[in-house]
Amino acid sequence: MKLRLMVNGESRETEVREGESLLYVLRERLGLFGSKNACEQGECGSCSVYLDGELVCACLVLAGQAEGSEVVTVEGLSEGERLHPVQEAFLEAGAVQCGFCTPGLIVAAHDLLSRNSEPTEAEVREALAGNLCRCTGYEKILTAVQMAAETTP
Repeated sequence: MKLRLMVNGESRETEVREGESLLYVLRERLGLFGSKNACEQGECGSCSVYLDGELVCACLVLAGQAEGSEVVTVEGLSEGERLHPVQEAFLEAGAVQCGFCTPGLIVAAHDLLSRNSEPTEAEVREALAGNLCRCTGYEKILTAVQMAAETTP
């Protein structure tokens, strides 16, 4: 089946097989490796993307469900070579360790800050509760989100 969608502002078309996830299509068919394939059950948040403006786990979305939709991945948050303030804050705060969870955390933090430009620590924790990290104690991640809140327009 042919799948047509907008990905990071670009019209894309690819062949997909029945049962393929949006995550599989993004990574294996379209070469966008930012979203990570970890649990394949929507439990870890490593594959978080926007689908028509809503934060979703791409592993839980069948590719066919994205027909005609707009998808924004972690790659789509930057403007060319210029990183988004959330991405910059993660680097500056040292919130990136192995990097496996980082793309999903950045997209989730971006989503939070687009809705709430001055979140409390409790609100940040709640917004990121669906994203698991095995490397950190989350403090640097929380710091990064607060730093991004101060610089995100």
